[in-house]
Formats: sequence, C-alpha cells, structure tokens
Amino acid sequence: MPVMADRSPVLRIVTSAAREYLKPLGLAQRGRSRLWIDDHEWWLGVVEFTPPKTAGSGLYVGAMWLWHDVDHLAFHVDAVRTGPEPFRTEDQFTPLALEFSRQAAANVTALREKFSDLPNVARYLTSRPARRGFLWDRFDAGIAAALVGDPTTAREHLERVLREDPLAPWMVESQEKARELHAIAPDRDAVTAWVTRAVDSCRSKLGLDPVTLAIRDEV
Repeated sequence: MPVMADRSPVLRIVTSAAREYLKPLGLAQRGRSRLWIDDHEWWLGVVEFTPPKTAGSGLYVGAMWLWHDVDHLAFHVDAVRTGPEPFRTEDQFTPLALEFSRQAAANVTALREKFSDLPNVARYLTSRPARRGFLWDRFDAGIAAALVGDPTTAREHLERVLREDPLAPWMVESQEKARELHAIAPDRDAVTAWVTRAVDSCRSKLGLDPVTLAIRDEV
C-alpha cells in the first residue's frame, strides 16, 4: 500500500474532512497521502480514502496485526468498505468527504472497542469461521491464542496453516513461521518474545516510532 503524492482537489478536501473527524481521535496522516493510522503499538487501525480510477474517493477501514512483520500497510480485519464516490465539483464532493470521515471515525471507535485488549482479540480471531483461501486467518488466531496462554487452541490453528498446499513463496514463509510458533506455543514467554521481535521489526519498516511493548500486561 504505497504512499503516493496526490495533488488533486480531492486530497485537499478529504484531508480537511479527515482532520475534522480523525485527528481529534488521535489518528495520524501518513505524509500527505489518503492514509490515516490509529496506532496501538502491536496493531494498527488503518483508514484509507481509496482513490478510484477517476477523481473521487472511497473508504476502507480495517485493522493490521504488526506481528506480520511487513514493510507495507495491510488490512487483516475489514471493518468497512464504502464507495467510491466521484468528484464533480467541490460543493458536490465536500459533503461526501465529510460523511466518509464521519463513517471512518465511527469504525475506528468500533475497532478500538472490539480489540480493546489481547483477550478480546484472541476471542475474535479464534471464533470467526474459517474462510477458504485465507491462510492468515488461522495464522493470526494461532498467535493470539498462544499469547493468551492457550497452546492447544494455538496449535490447532497453526496446524491448519501447515496443512495448506504451499503454492507460492509467501505461503512457504508463512508455514515456516507457523512451524516455529507451533513448537514454542506452550511457552508463553517465548511466544511473547517472538511477537515482540516481529512487531519491533514491522514498526521500523513502516517508519513508526519504537515502543516498549507490554503484551503480557494486557492479559
């Protein structure tokens, strides 16, 4: 999800609307892009005012787990997808941008409530139905279960990851991580250390400020 320059009137209008609704919640804009971040140390709320093929905007809000240790923003849990709405004139588009920003603020608040602490995250991730082709769902559930001290559930989810046919290099890499986590699942301190290293690395790659994680304190 690259951060790209956008000099259209749409960006100015969207940014102004986002500052009205998102900045008071503590979200930060990524440079001068359409992306806004709600930073919770080991996970992010991500808001993107998605650009359509022509002038205008949509809205995409979700959560990202930083234990994935990647160099780009991602949506691992979707909260809302809306639009896109076209830009015709400033008078026509400004109310749409304000409504998108209002929706974004509401969904960010809902994500904060849903993922208020690690046990809530673990309950959500381990209870949602398995989706065919969504290997990361089981991977995330396995990590969360191990972090809250439930190695049996953690291993069940990680074993599903390991049973997938690795059809692409990223799947091979994910299974290597799953295999490592499966081995250490009963050792909560080891899992916490693994996640801490991954989160620290991911934050560095994303250009986020370093933090002192207190994952165990959330349980």
